[in-house]
Amino acid sequence: MTDPHDRTRPHHAPNPSHGSHPSHGSHPRHGLDEVIHAPVRFSIVATLAAADKAEFAFVRDTVEVSDSVLSRQVATLEKVGYVAVTKGYVGKRPRTWLALTADGRAAFAAHCQALRAIAGDDA
Repeated sequence: MTDPHDRTRPHHAPNPSHGSHPSHGSHPRHGLDEVIHAPVRFSIVATLAAADKAEFAFVRDTVEVSDSVLSRQVATLEKVGYVAVTKGYVGKRPRTWLALTADGRAAFAAHCQALRAIAGDDA
């Protein structure tokens, strides 16, 4: 049974061709990815887009959220295939690294393009 209060589950499955589907209209907002559009998730994806991978603590500090908030948002991004999570050790200390997947990079690029189109800058 689906829990309507489950906020870790995206309410809309990502669709890279979302904006090109005729039933969605021609306004560029239809190209926005609802999973990425949430401000914290957008910030996480933008941070990860700048590198091959980043340590959990670096992303947490850059995005300015708590460990638990970052964990929940990363779980949502991981569930739709946008982020890969790798665990390991540096010396004897456990570490978690986050990286955008190819799908995550493509979705972020499309989302940013839709934002530029909405803002009137199609370049």
